[in-house]
Amino acid sequence: MEEKRCISEKTNSSKEICNEKEIAIVTGASRGIGREIAKFIARKGIKVIANYNKSEEQAKQLQQELKQENIDIDIFKADVSKRSEIQKLVEFTVNKYKKIDILINNAGIDQEKMFQDITDQDFSKIINNNLYSVFCVTQEVINNMIKNKKGCIINISSIYGVSGGACAVLYSATKAGIDGITKSLAKELGPSNIRVNSIAPGIIDTDMNKKFNEKEIKEIEEEIPLGKIGKPEDIAKCVNWIIDENYITGQVISINGGWNI
Repeated sequence: MEEKRCISEKTNSSKEICNEKEIAIVTGASRGIGREIAKFIARKGIKVIANYNKSEEQAKQLQQELKQENIDIDIFKADVSKRSEIQKLVEFTVNKYKKIDILINNAGIDQEKMFQDITDQDFSKIINNNLYSVFCVTQEVINNMIKNKKGCIINISSIYGVSGGACAVLYSATKAGIDGITKSLAKELGPSNIRVNSIAPGIIDTDMNKKFNEKEIKEIEEEIPLGKIGKPEDIAKCVNWIIDENYITGQVISINGGWNI
């Protein structure tokens, strides 16, 4: 998307021409799917605030990579499982750019554990990082969107939120919860011209899936109708489509090569 141009009338009848970019926060943007989303939408002219928590070096590398293409992004450290840090992220964005047009809730963590072995500490950690973060970041952002009568929220959930996953009960529960938030908020925020959608990826070639060895990846690929696992850019392209499409809301879009047909 090219930079938008706007013309405002002054009282003296002279015209002031200004450039206005859409402003997007991408959580968990230093690695994997979030990184690819940040790059993709920044390259189309959207101003990106790339959130990270522990992966500072990767965030700086992302910033430098885009700078070599004459694209400037902001990087901002915040633990999105903590409201106080989320508030700082949102305050930074609004103070600098006066608005937030797009929110990509991507940050999250994985866990593989038998159900009977899950502890209360596991429960708190996964719920806070995956579900509470979406609730809290969205809650802090939407006041600005409601004020401006414009917004696009995209939540990255998972195929496990749709179909469930063995040894991934907590992860699956959080992703199903994200899809529930998506559908409910789409109804609640639609009158304010704010769209809310989820993308539910299947297995994607990121660090989160490095736990699978070559043999296991091959077995998974044999189960997928398209015969291959996905790439982060497959998700980024869908994000781009949702941003541009003004009549889609409340949807959970599965990007999984047909794995759960």
